[in-house]
Amino acid sequence: MAKKDNRIATELAEEQPKKKSGGFLRFFTWIVLPIMFVVAVLLVVATLMNTNVFDLGKKAIGSLPFIPSEEQQAKDAVVNNDSKIVGLQAEIQEKEAEITQLQKKLDTTITEKEKLLTEKEQLQFEIEKLNREQDDVKRDFNDILSTFDKMSPKAAAPVLINMSDTEALRILTNLKPDKLAAILEKMDAKDAAKYTELMAKQ
Repeated sequence: MAKKDNRIATELAEEQPKKKSGGFLRFFTWIVLPIMFVVAVLLVVATLMNTNVFDLGKKAIGSLPFIPSEEQQAKDAVVNNDSKIVGLQAEIQEKEAEITQLQKKLDTTITEKEKLLTEKEQLQFEIEKLNREQDDVKRDFNDILSTFDKMSPKAAAPVLINMSDTEALRILTNLKPDKLAAILEKMDAKDAAKYTELMAKQ
């Protein structure tokens, strides 16, 4: 009984693949082969009639409503390119405007720099001029001071009294102490007291 069951199971197992392969074989024999035969006959007929099957296929595919034709694709590409060109031209114009603004700023900066350099040179010239004048004034003052140093106290005292207080004080404060004392002795007591008080306040 067990042998009989094993044999039945073995037969069933062998039959299943046969059925599968038989179904595929029938499908191939009855459907695929006839279609291939018809296609081959059509290709032979088309070749004899000088018809390019691939061109016809392209036309057929192009006429389908959901697939755009080559012409439509070319138009779309041109439109896309045109929009890209317009966008790039707008970008170029923006960049040119930025460059123009930066150039104006640069020109303004250069002009301001040149103006500042000119002002600096003028100021340096003025400083040098003032330094020369100050040197001249110092030299003149030193000459006046040496003149007063050489004068006798009796002659120097009346000259200082007739000068402005500022100038007289400037000279008196730069004289040597013994010369200063001698000049103050020759002044009137009132004038001597006035100059002594002014020198003390300095």
